[in-house]
Amino acid sequence: MNPDPQPMLDRRSLILGATVLGSAAALGMTPLSAAAAVPGFPAFTRVGAALDKSTLAYNPTNELIFPSIRHVAGKVLNPLGAWYMYYAPHDAPGGICLAYADSLAGPWREYAGNPIISRTWSPHYSVSHVSSPHALWNAADSRMYLYFHGENTTTRVATSADGRSFDYGGTVLHTGMLPSDVTEASYARVFPHPTKSDTHIMLFMGNQAGTRKIFIGWSTRLASGWQFKHAPLISPAAGEGGQLSGAHYWSRNGGGHVVYHSGAGTIHVADVGTSFDRENHLGVLYTEPVASRAAAPAFAEDGGRLYMYYEAGQRGNTNIAIARS
Repeated sequence: MNPDPQPMLDRRSLILGATVLGSAAALGMTPLSAAAAVPGFPAFTRVGAALDKSTLAYNPTNELIFPSIRHVAGKVLNPLGAWYMYYAPHDAPGGICLAYADSLAGPWREYAGNPIISRTWSPHYSVSHVSSPHALWNAADSRMYLYFHGENTTTRVATSADGRSFDYGGTVLHTGMLPSDVTEASYARVFPHPTKSDTHIMLFMGNQAGTRKIFIGWSTRLASGWQFKHAPLISPAAGEGGQLSGAHYWSRNGGGHVVYHSGAGTIHVADVGTSFDRENHLGVLYTEPVASRAAAPAFAEDGGRLYMYYEAGQRGNTNIAIARS
């Protein structure tokens, strides 16, 4: 494999990836390190892949992207394990999938009922694919909110008491809510607002006149009432490959930071402030040491260790990788 391929800047090569090795933790391999270049942020060590794609019952396109990790023990009804990981293929037919584990270190097991959400959900929609799941547990109504896109112009939500069987909640974002030159609105993640207890924020990718940027929205009602800032929150800077996506809000270090991946194949950090009124690009947080690209980071903590799950590799053969601080 070419260790330093030229990055492809079309939408799918930005969002998707290539082959990675099997789980280093499971196979006893030496973890691979990548030093953090951003002051105040941890360095992450790659420990392997979360899933063995060759053993999956549902793997229609041999690509796994956009992990979303949630601790579910004591929350969802009849949990299969302490942790749930939602993920998906990207290319048609896509399909939102679930794996479960008792520890963030794994092992992860595929849910037998995958996909839990497919590209056809009568009478609500019928699309070419659904992908990019992001899960959020809402203690107020004891339900999991799952955001996903399909088509690329539309972000949807579904809710569930057990994290496996979902009720459709409708469209929360589409390009008609944004400036006319924004032609995609997908890859959304939702987080509590850092200073407003009754509000959540949504970070998502908008394709504005051919350039993918990070946009922001807010709502007090999770499944409805979303408003969106028409100007992008983060636009590509020098060294970021001209395209951005896969944004995750970093609530540590006092908040006010967004971690995202770039068309250069690396994961970056920007300081946006807790009022989301600035844009200071701080540099590269992580460079994938095995495959050629790291994207769509998601963070969770277990046993005092911070984990980063992400998609690793180039388009068409991506896998979910695990790194640990």
